[in-house]
Amino acid sequence: MIPRALFDSDLEQFRDSFRKFLEKEATPFHQQWEKDGQVDRGLWNKAGEMGYLCPTMPEEYGGSGVDFRFSAVISEEISHLGLSGIGFGLHSDIVAPYILHYGTESQKKNYLSKMATGEMVSAIAMTEPGAGSDLQGVKTTAVKNGDHYVLNGSKTFITNGQHADVVIVVAKTDPKEGAKGTSLFLVESSWKGFSKGKNLEKVGMKAQDTSELFFQDVMVPAENLLGAENSGFIALMQELPQERLLVGITAISACEAALDLTIKYCKERNAFGKPLMAFQNTRFKLAELKAEVTAGRVFLDRCLELHLDKKLDVPTAAMLKQWSTDLQCKVMDECVQLHGGYGYMWEYPIARAWADSRVQKIYAGTNEIMKEIVARSL
Repeated sequence: MIPRALFDSDLEQFRDSFRKFLEKEATPFHQQWEKDGQVDRGLWNKAGEMGYLCPTMPEEYGGSGVDFRFSAVISEEISHLGLSGIGFGLHSDIVAPYILHYGTESQKKNYLSKMATGEMVSAIAMTEPGAGSDLQGVKTTAVKNGDHYVLNGSKTFITNGQHADVVIVVAKTDPKEGAKGTSLFLVESSWKGFSKGKNLEKVGMKAQDTSELFFQDVMVPAENLLGAENSGFIALMQELPQERLLVGITAISACEAALDLTIKYCKERNAFGKPLMAFQNTRFKLAELKAEVTAGRVFLDRCLELHLDKKLDVPTAAMLKQWSTDLQCKVMDECVQLHGGYGYMWEYPIARAWADSRVQKIYAGTNEIMKEIVARSL
């Protein structure tokens, strides 16, 4: 194996402690959570108590003030164990940075501290039924009225949607200006006019509460505008590389886990009187996948290094997101094939990993959009 130079002994100790936390508090219950359509809310509180939420946030706002490698470890371990229902990454590494980078001091002290303890679960509401990846096509509106904004519209496919206590909502404050008329708002789910639709039934990621959200004349205090008015689209573009890096992290970790499962299965499973691993086709398929996943790991770790140095640009993050998720879907398909009929049985982890993988090419910007981003940079 090519050694990973990014992670020192302190980080590996952190990885070990977090893995043990997941094995105790999540792994035994995840199948039930898949049936429930969401993880137990208490998991968030337990994670907060252990310091696993918002670790990169400054200590004055409840975080640990560590660098992004700790977030990478958390996402890797969740993905490696197939715990796709756990939405810590979106909460800690997508929503929290928006508040840190664009929020007022009051917003940061109020929301980040509660997010770090698990008292508040967060979400971000970009996608709409008619807009999809087209953030410029957002129809949700926020109209200024004295000391508040009146918010109207709907969102869909919102991760952490059922558990969410606070949501960053993308809305048009100046519809005539298109993307330049977009703003971000911190909206609490307890406010009048905010309602949560059904928990959406998905092909995979069945334990992840993914929801529709509705806003009908929600009175949003003006102080809950996140950043400057009409600067939302710029903020979204600046924060998306980290989101796409997170997708790449989960993709490569999932590939490694699937490969480990399949190698183990092929050594134990017999066909025609000998282990599957004895057949050249099996060995060659696994050798090909090993090479590609190793290349993916090296590419990902280089992107992580760039991100730590604040040098990960938009096209590179887009390349990583597109390539790693395409690879993930390929690896899962090949691994299911090597499992034969058992690979199609839900009780086998590889079946769930295969179902979980498909959405990775869709969210955080479809892979077609990623190719367009890269093409524009050529």
